[in-house]
Amino acid sequence: MNNKNRLKYLALAVAAGLSTQASAGLTLYDQNDTQFTTDGLINTFYVHSNVDDDNNALDRNQSRVKMGFLPNWIGFNFNKEVDGLKVGARSSFWVSINDANTNLTDSMIDVRQFYGTVDADWGQVLVGKDFSLFGRSNILGDELLLGYGQVGSDGLVDGANVSFGNIGTGYLYPFPNAQITYRTPKQNGFQLAVGLMDPSKSSAGSEESAPRLEAELTFETQLSEDLPIKAWVSGMTQSSGDIDSNGFAYGVNVKFSGLSVTASGFNATGVGTAGLANLITSDNADVDGYLVQAAYTIGSERLVVSYGENSGGTASGANDLDAQNTAVAWFHTVNDNLKLVAEYDRTESDTRETDTIALGAVLTW
Repeated sequence: MNNKNRLKYLALAVAAGLSTQASAGLTLYDQNDTQFTTDGLINTFYVHSNVDDDNNALDRNQSRVKMGFLPNWIGFNFNKEVDGLKVGARSSFWVSINDANTNLTDSMIDVRQFYGTVDADWGQVLVGKDFSLFGRSNILGDELLLGYGQVGSDGLVDGANVSFGNIGTGYLYPFPNAQITYRTPKQNGFQLAVGLMDPSKSSAGSEESAPRLEAELTFETQLSEDLPIKAWVSGMTQSSGDIDSNGFAYGVNVKFSGLSVTASGFNATGVGTAGLANLITSDNADVDGYLVQAAYTIGSERLVVSYGENSGGTASGANDLDAQNTAVAWFHTVNDNLKLVAEYDRTESDTRETDTIALGAVLTW
């Protein structure tokens, strides 16, 4: 598969989007210890990208009207108290708005969350399909999650789906997976999640004798009224055929008054450009990356500066995944449901430089 097609399929996968655990949203039903709510997001950007490639034939000066890093979604949540247990469920449906020029009205409706939960004093068990644990907090902590992000990789400027955010320039993507995951109760700020994931395959006929094991440990504390801190580590391991895949991710976020500073990173072997749904051909190939960001909020305005990079390759010693993204973004909160966004990204690799300006609106409920 060539790089352009590879990125096309990755963009389809990333169009799954990413959200936090189900938010309260709008309550549709609340009776007899039973709640049913809905939440959603709609975003659209005017985007102009300028591509300067070592191969002049690949230079582009392209304008689009597109989704941002997150696609558009609508989610539904169910909760009920039964015999001392809290049972719940979430389903979410993700939609591309960029289908008209290639797929007519296909819309690419995709289900990326479809799971049930059981909560009690001993913690929570989640069964079904949800985002993975390895690198989960790295991406959820991205200050540009509601923005646009990088389109420096081949095929993304003209992609019919989302941008890549900082995937490939700071973190990997925790692809949604069928899973059985246990989360402990929070104790002294700590919470541990351990999950058995349906393993990714290195080839159509590869053998996986065990599921993938993933885990994440988070810690939250408040040093003072104005100084909350969150830190996390996560990891994964699996084998598929002759390929062993392993990874470790970490990060910390500190807030003080209106300032938020985040630093995160990862190291992995046997993974591809975006993550485990794109396994590579050598378990000796390493990729690592980091992301540093600062955001300052005053009133209705939030300013973000961001730098991230990945380095490594698809074979031992290769550097074909090397890429960096520098971004500046401004978010204006109109009200609780509407934000306006202006963002500039410069994405660089060994052979290409892409400058992107994105202006958009994000509507949530």
